[in-house]
Amino acid sequence: MTHYAGPLLTRDSASALQRAAEGGAAHWQGSLDLGRSEADVALDAQGFVFAGQHYPWPGKLKDRTLYYWDGEAFEPISRFGTGLIKLVPTEWGAPTFEIDGIKMLPTAKVSPYDDARRKVELIAPAGKIVLDTCGGLGYFAACCLAAGVAQVRSFEKNADVLWLRTLNPWSPDPDADNAGGRLQLAHGDVSEAIAALADNSVDAILHDPPRFGIAGELYSQVFYDHLARVIRAGGKLFHYTGAPNRLTSGRDVPREVAKRLEKAGFKAELALDGVLATRAR
Repeated sequence: MTHYAGPLLTRDSASALQRAAEGGAAHWQGSLDLGRSEADVALDAQGFVFAGQHYPWPGKLKDRTLYYWDGEAFEPISRFGTGLIKLVPTEWGAPTFEIDGIKMLPTAKVSPYDDARRKVELIAPAGKIVLDTCGGLGYFAACCLAAGVAQVRSFEKNADVLWLRTLNPWSPDPDADNAGGRLQLAHGDVSEAIAALADNSVDAILHDPPRFGIAGELYSQVFYDHLARVIRAGGKLFHYTGAPNRLTSGRDVPREVAKRLEKAGFKAELALDGVLATRAR
């Protein structure tokens, strides 16, 4: 899918543009791609010019919502399929996304992109073939590409998440020159697709599944056995877990995961907000 190259508006950025125009300014300097770059935007009474195209002033915009130009109007970056999914701006530039109001990436203390970079560093991806099981917005993949990965094999089950990626300038484009053909992004359920992956075919794994209650199959012993099968001896795996329900139910999901990974043939330890495991030799 082609990545969007038009302006992205929030309520704050649209207000800044309109205030500048109402104050008599002919130009506004700032970012309309969530901090990825800055542009000189021409202003007039009817709207603004971005990348050589004129856009009308938007109507009233909502907070915590991103808007894109669909060819006729500025529309929210959201869809309702099996649930309401939307791209949500953050103070850090890189957006997060929500499914039915549940935030899918950490944003309270760190940029979701920087959070991904910290986790990717644990597997040292330079020169490696990496399996990215649940691609999401692609921040793991983007950080792997920036770190010099040889190849990223990424799966994403949700078609609406793939659509969000085409509108998010922080999501890597598999066809972009800087990707160099190193990102293979597949629309598919990794819990099913992994059975077709060859033994010892990847050097490292990044596993960031939805919470257990939504995707229990991605925490199963069967799936972990497959992860152990496809990764080469000595390869590292980072498994995001968080600590869901720990206060209310007493469950310790990270330690449960570590035990299952060890049963599959990994040596596991708690790291950041998940588990770092190494395939036994």
